[in-house]
Amino acid sequence: MSEQKRPADDLKLRIERHIEAIGAFTSTPGRGTTRLTYSEQDRQARTYIKQVMAEYGLQVREDGFGNIFGKQEGTIEGAPSVLIGSHFDSVPNGGSYDGPAGVIAGLEVARLFRENGLTPKYPLEAIAMIEEEGGRFIGGLLGSRAMLGAISREEFANTKDKDGITTIEAMQAIGLDPELPGKRDAQSLKAFLELHIEQGPILEEEGLPIGIVEAIVGLTQIQVTVRGSAGHAGTMPMERRADALVAAAKIVARLPELALEQGGGTVATIGRLNVFPNGANVIPNRVVFTADLRAGREEDVLGMLEKAEALARSVAGGGIEVDIERQLYIQPKRMSGKVRELLEKGSESLGIPYRALNSGAGHDAMIFSDYTDVGMLFVPSRGGLSHCPEEWSDAADIARAVEILYEAAKALTEAD
Repeated sequence: MSEQKRPADDLKLRIERHIEAIGAFTSTPGRGTTRLTYSEQDRQARTYIKQVMAEYGLQVREDGFGNIFGKQEGTIEGAPSVLIGSHFDSVPNGGSYDGPAGVIAGLEVARLFRENGLTPKYPLEAIAMIEEEGGRFIGGLLGSRAMLGAISREEFANTKDKDGITTIEAMQAIGLDPELPGKRDAQSLKAFLELHIEQGPILEEEGLPIGIVEAIVGLTQIQVTVRGSAGHAGTMPMERRADALVAAAKIVARLPELALEQGGGTVATIGRLNVFPNGANVIPNRVVFTADLRAGREEDVLGMLEKAEALARSVAGGGIEVDIERQLYIQPKRMSGKVRELLEKGSESLGIPYRALNSGAGHDAMIFSDYTDVGMLFVPSRGGLSHCPEEWSDAADIARAVEILYEAAKALTEAD
């Protein structure tokens, strides 16, 4: 006789099914997940997420930024909610787990509430957020920042992608309504829980299924525009050129050295670079690139920012002009001690080994931490890989994290 299937097995299978389903909504099949915010693939994924929310008995709505909520009402009228979830956008040619694993965890916690007949005092909301990655609109964490009022509605509306399309235009193109209520009052939040893949090697190397996040690094992003003069590649003498790409390359090449000099685990990344007019036989007259700067201590983030901007300004002159725009700045954030204790208690009661970790990546949790109590779990990433097609995490580890989050959510939705 075959061994009887356990509820945990059903949970694992559902997680695998959801990961596979959402991962299919990509504009680069066979070359990883590319699901940019407000794209056709975004529309397909949000349709699936809303269908699952409805199937799990949740009240489904979208806000004026395109974030998705599935709510189970509590018995206390007008009480603040415990939110649990993550984002569902991707980087170009990324993986299927970064973001969706956390969205699925929120859905499955809500399903466990329903399966176990729990009616909470405080509402529970599964949430799926837009544009955490900044893959389409520079800066990232756009859904949480807009929803919580960290940026104004006007700033959101005026944000454009690299093709000059505004957020509002992009929303309307897939049938979203930017006139819906958007900003959420912090008084409506009791806590926020997020599951994410680690995106690093520590948990896998130590053979541990769970990391409980203590803090998230600070980060800043700047956009640098270098302007020169276009000319013919064959007829303009070298000594008379104002080549924007040559000037930009001096900045790009020096930034990693500055990060090492700053120390404290500071990192610097040039993630996006565009050359204009981008002709093989034309001297570039304009280069636009982003610099992503991160560190665990705020003094290192600010120190690196100052050095990067000074470096950029140093290439000006001789027909070269430089403009610097600060796109994003977020201080290092600590997670709530109270929620961390709940996650630790849940792990121990379930017999699931864990360790404390800090996050080197930015997450929506760091935005929520300014407004409510926040807790975050990591699950191992195979090979420490992320933001690539090879990204993979074991559904069994995600299922363990769901069980821990379920215990924490029960406590938070009952506690006064």
